[in-house]
Amino acid sequence: FPMAATDPQVLALAAQVTESREQDIPLLLLKLKGILSNPSLGCEESRKIKQDIYDYGLTQYCLLVLKRDHSQLCGAWATAAQLAEILSHCCVGLEVKEDPEEFYKKFLPSAIDSLLVLGKRLQARFIRAIKDKEKQDFLHWFQIVTDAICWLFGGHIQLAACVLQNDRFLKLLITDDVETAIIMMSVLHNILRINSSVLLQVEEETLHSVLDELVYKLSSTTNPAVGGAATKLLLLVAKFCKQLVQLFTTRYKGLKGLLSKQWTGKGFDRELNQLLDLLHLEQSSEKGEMQKQHQAACVIQAAWRGFQTRKRLKKLPQAVITLQRNFRAKREQELQHLTKQKEDEALKLQLQLQRQRAMRLFHERQLALLEVVHASQVNKYMKEMEEKSALTIQRFWRGYRARRIFHQQKQSLKEYKAAIIIQRAACKFLEKRRRRRPLSPWKGPKGLSDEQRLALQQKVDDYIKLHPASQMSEEMSKELHMQAQAKLAQFLLRSRLDQRAAQRREALLAQVNTDVELLMNAPGLAETTEKDLGAFMSRSIPIATKARQKHNTMLKYTRWPWWKKLGDEFMEDDVIPDDAINTELETLFTGGKK
Repeated sequence: FPMAATDPQVLALAAQVTESREQDIPLLLLKLKGILSNPSLGCEESRKIKQDIYDYGLTQYCLLVLKRDHSQLCGAWATAAQLAEILSHCCVGLEVKEDPEEFYKKFLPSAIDSLLVLGKRLQARFIRAIKDKEKQDFLHWFQIVTDAICWLFGGHIQLAACVLQNDRFLKLLITDDVETAIIMMSVLHNILRINSSVLLQVEEETLHSVLDELVYKLSSTTNPAVGGAATKLLLLVAKFCKQLVQLFTTRYKGLKGLLSKQWTGKGFDRELNQLLDLLHLEQSSEKGEMQKQHQAACVIQAAWRGFQTRKRLKKLPQAVITLQRNFRAKREQELQHLTKQKEDEALKLQLQLQRQRAMRLFHERQLALLEVVHASQVNKYMKEMEEKSALTIQRFWRGYRARRIFHQQKQSLKEYKAAIIIQRAACKFLEKRRRRRPLSPWKGPKGLSDEQRLALQQKVDDYIKLHPASQMSEEMSKELHMQAQAKLAQFLLRSRLDQRAAQRREALLAQVNTDVELLMNAPGLAETTEKDLGAFMSRSIPIATKARQKHNTMLKYTRWPWWKKLGDEFMEDDVIPDDAINTELETLFTGGKK
């Protein structure tokens, strides 16, 4: 950045814009209006401040904000209109010495394009607005934007052709709305007043489109304000560009008759007469026959355009009704979508809060239980809780899967039940029909003839020959019997051992449950008496000694410094990686049986 004397207000504002959030930048940029409108500034000081604003990137910030979605800005369209005015004032009177090509050939055309886009959106909002207050606001903001465009190309004359060649300017000009059409024709008037030869610099297609729209407004409307503005524009074009008068007479042959018949006595007769005189002078040089043809063509064009206008006006109410109906339906759909989205978000937030509250209560309950459970039973308790949790999750998952399968098979089940009902009805019908038939006399089975009996006996003998029966000796039968007796004895012995092991497991489980119940019902350490200690002390001296030594060893391990415990985070909680401690515990004799 330049190190020369910089205005402190500009410097402070640039620092705030750099450090602020993106949504706060538009409101900060509005402070430039107060800086630029300071009455104490002279010409040189104002130019210096504009140079500082451009050097510190605040002008580029204004352009970037105008390229965003204006409905999401803080202050919406009012902020966008004020930023457009600030941008035009910052650019007018600014002389960029460093990299002027970037400013004059890229930045200024981009600014014009952004302002025209903003004007088109404000025009569309003004046309769609229903309330008078909204229409006044949008029209006021539209006027501010168009004034900013005029101010900008007034300070940089080369931008007049850029504005006229822009497609968005032509779209702004082509409108049926009276207020915005008058404003856009005033913009075109300012362009011609600043640069009178601009129409000769643009492309022929652009020139014809502008003139066609002006002549169309004269033929399709009866509003004196629109007609007067269009007439003045045509007169200005004819005065500044004499060669375009011939274009009026050749391209719009019925223009003179249209002006004299439809717009005489509307309040702008002086300009109308001047335009008619120019057209008459141009037409007087042509032959009388050509003049008749021109008049006839003008009558035909006027009749055809009148027909087209009346036809379009007849269809306009129905089109407006359809457009309004579609707009209301779309707006209702958007409101329903927003309402549903808000309800879904509220439900999701409520479910999340309930889930967090349930998790917090669950963890608090776990911590309370861990304070009660003995240290040696923590892992076992946690394992049981994990198993219960897994069972709960599996139960809910199976229920969800069963319900989903049921809903998928609901149609098949309905079809199956319908088929059963149809089959039951068919069976009843056939049964009734069968009962109505007379009983036929009983006929016994026919006997076999001698030939059939001999053939059947021959088949039986052939099968016996092909599949002879297996024969077993007496020794093999006894050996098979002994093997069966031995396997039966092994099975009975194994079942007896399994029964004893099961009884032992049940006894150990009952003992463990009794110990856990004692621990759960045990009082706190502050309330413990000597009588309570007797229920937890073992009568076996070796076991008591081992428990005391293990408790002391665990206390020593918890007091170790952190560098001795490095690497223990991947081990189990009850594993102490110390050979001396493990040796001390392994050498202790414990009496009793396993």
